[in-house]
Amino acid sequence: MIHTENLTRRFGSFVAVDHLSLDVAAGQVLGFLGPNGSGKTTTFRMLLGLLRPSEGRAEVMGLDVTAFPELVRSRAGYMSQKFSLYDELTVFENLAFYGGVYNVKDKTTLQKTLETLGLQSVRNQRVHTLSAGWRQRLALATAIIHRPGLLFLDEPTSGVDPVARRAFWEVIYDLAAQGVTVLVSTHYMDEAEYCTHVGMMRAGKLLALDEPDRLKRALPGQVWELYAEPLLDALDWLEAEPFVLRSTLAGDCLRIVVPQGTPPERIRQPLLDHAISLQRMVPGTANIEDVFTALSTPEASAGGG
Repeated sequence: MIHTENLTRRFGSFVAVDHLSLDVAAGQVLGFLGPNGSGKTTTFRMLLGLLRPSEGRAEVMGLDVTAFPELVRSRAGYMSQKFSLYDELTVFENLAFYGGVYNVKDKTTLQKTLETLGLQSVRNQRVHTLSAGWRQRLALATAIIHRPGLLFLDEPTSGVDPVARRAFWEVIYDLAAQGVTVLVSTHYMDEAEYCTHVGMMRAGKLLALDEPDRLKRALPGQVWELYAEPLLDALDWLEAEPFVLRSTLAGDCLRIVVPQGTPPERIRQPLLDHAISLQRMVPGTANIEDVFTALSTPEASAGGG
């Protein structure tokens, strides 16, 4: 569905996307993971023909994006970061308007789209009265009204409550089950677990692209979970140790990542030296945030991570 070779976009001396090469197969749910400013939105805009690459090339659905941008956009769906909705129109009026843009005027199609997104109960409400979750669903409805085979979702769950986020991902799963290829950008690390594949971006570079479980298995380090008292003091002292690659609080325990082969005694000693009571220490399981942090270190970047 998507093929890029050294896709690059510069704004003056600033490189927003740096020689991005990737392939996306049909039916994938590919999550682009990275902080704000990492190049996710710029990548989407180039793939949709909204921005011309400074260098490199991209094919979307077999079409050269630079040569056929309008044709690409007619066959793809796009949900931008800021939902492009008309506040004074009702839910149904917004959907009908966007349907008209794509020459979709069949009321049966409009009604079915409302049902797919669960919008029947608010179809006659004006958009400015809707919660963020409902606006999000409507924005997605306007992006899929023409039944695209490829869907771009740019940070669609930003600012939406956790319940609405889960419900939104259920809709994405349903679309993928119908054969829609989905590219979704996010800075929520936990959302990577919902994707079939994850691309990690930082400073315009693609650090890694693979299935979530494969990325976690490739983590260059060992995860430990420590139950200690006082927990915050344990965090402070271990963060100060140069051999600790990452340390975070996780509920009632402390999660740390250390180089493979680090002796457990090496971890215990700084706590004993500062009168920290270590009650239990057990091996943990890597998560996507651990992987992203490891790949984002200066050492990993220098090595071409």
